[in-house]
Amino acid sequence: MELEVNCYSGRKADERPVRFRLDKRDYTVEEVLDQWYGPDDAFYKVRAQDGNVYVLRQQTSDGSWHLVAFRQST
Repeated sequence: MELEVNCYSGRKADERPVRFRLDKRDYTVEEVLDQWYGPDDAFYKVRAQDGNVYVLRQQTSDGSWHLVAFRQST
């Protein structure tokens, strides 16, 4: 599954995701619901404009992004 993420860069680069492209479809991040860090990763739980919730992981070693979880809105 191909994932590209565009981030807001404020005090630091890639501060938080603002939009992402998943399987040739674009999504706008409406809200960052949660954010946490692992030893080698940064995680973002976001709600996109489609109402669904996505957990995105950025691997800090190479900057690659991965979709970790998805929950469809009801």
